[in-house]
Amino acid sequence: MNSRIEEIVQQMKTLEDELIRELQHKEKDFFYTIENEKVKFEEHVIKEGKLKLISSFKYLSGFRLKVILTLPFIWSMILPIFLVDVFASIYQSICFPIYEIPKVKRKDYVVLDRYRLFYLDKVEKIGCWYCEYFNGVVAYVREMAARTEQYWCPIKHANYPKEKHSRYDYFFDFGDFIKYREELQIRRSEFKDVEELSK
Repeated sequence: MNSRIEEIVQQMKTLEDELIRELQHKEKDFFYTIENEKVKFEEHVIKEGKLKLISSFKYLSGFRLKVILTLPFIWSMILPIFLVDVFASIYQSICFPIYEIPKVKRKDYVVLDRYRLFYLDKVEKIGCWYCEYFNGVVAYVREMAARTEQYWCPIKHANYPKEKHSRYDYFFDFGDFIKYREELQIRRSEFKDVEELSK
């Protein structure tokens, strides 16, 4: 990467860190703390939230019939995403040590906590569990795919993608065949940032 691009990437990482710190201030706004990765709400907030609970029937009756009829299609995706989760985890456990790529920590991506919220009815809890599991697995597998791509084909696209993955900035510029040939082996093992985060 040239120095200006590196500078911009560093500014972006600094802003991401700042955003995370700001989001953590929200804990105070909604009267909860996180202790040993567990969320603890203040008792008065739990009582107030439970008073506002609605029944599952009332929740579902707020949707049009056409929306309710799509539920089997949504839930039919649980088996494929579960299989993706299992097979991707097996792939990583076999291949990443051979490639010398740091493994992706599943718990950093598949975060299941919203379905436990006290102010959700049973149907909302099930929906939240489904969405956080599904999107978590997609993010987990995407990170695995990004690290795999860095090993096998770390070249940027000519047409810049709408959304880039976490390893994209470590790729060679499109058309830079000289650097590609000279530095491919170095880029394949350039995971110091991931290793530092894992410590």
